[in-house]
Amino acid sequence: MSKTAKAKDQVVRLLISAGKAAPTPPVGPALGARGVKSMDFCKEFNARTAHIESGVPTPTLITIRPDRTFSFITKTPPTSYLLKKVAGIDKGPAKPGHEILATISLKHVHEIAKIKATDDHMSHLSLENIARMVVGTARTVGIQVVP
Repeated sequence: MSKTAKAKDQVVRLLISAGKAAPTPPVGPALGARGVKSMDFCKEFNARTAHIESGVPTPTLITIRPDRTFSFITKTPPTSYLLKKVAGIDKGPAKPGHEILATISLKHVHEIAKIKATDDHMSHLSLENIARMVVGTARTVGIQVVP
């Protein structure tokens, strides 16, 4: 009895700056190791993220099929990035949860929750639950939420 392995789709998760994908690390090695032409991906990714502000980190799920073709899904920027941008800080605290670097209002939290609600993996959650997640992330990034 010989076992023949059926080739499966491979999924690669990368965090790429919008409009700035290039066949350099991390994109080049991640795709090159799987036999995909990284320049083709970069051109398509940059075209698809042209409407987003350049440099915004964009989580991307790349599905690579056995015939070396690919498809990808872009998601909204990480919550911590959006919070830091709203609060005007560059990096989080040295002691997460103990230091407060900035404050934002519930209005900002609501706007970020609306942005995050557009992701497919958040579609089953209510806006209130997403806002609670944003508040929790804000606490770890050193941002206090005030009403």
